[in-house]
Amino acid sequence: MWQRIQTLYFAIIVALLSVLVFGDVFDGVRYIEKLPYAVLLIGAYACNIVSLVTFRKRGFQLRCAGIAGVLLAALQVWLIVDYFSFRELVFKWSALLPMVCVYLEILAIKGIYADELMVRSASRLRSPRRKRPTK
Repeated sequence: MWQRIQTLYFAIIVALLSVLVFGDVFDGVRYIEKLPYAVLLIGAYACNIVSLVTFRKRGFQLRCAGIAGVLLAALQVWLIVDYFSFRELVFKWSALLPMVCVYLEILAIKGIYADELMVRSASRLRSPRRKRPTK
């Protein structure tokens, strides 16, 4: 499980999302206190946990990673919109973590896809050759 690079990417993403869950977005307001942030963050967190533990089902892992990437991109866009809407608030450095997580999601998806291609080519080579009809 841990020898695959995408598993390490998912572990890093889960750690960064844990920082977001327990961190502040701006002065005294946590991410989990604002409903749009909480929904997107918990959805992405759950998808990444599922992706972390389902390493044998690559297709399902790929879909979960894609959904988590979309949710994290939506969270980052929402943070950018709030940043420009509320100019008087000072956002913390953690407002950039969803962008880092999206990049790691892309790398994890590339790793899953490469792993799937390797398994398919290996199984193709191992499959028994078709028998030719006798004359």
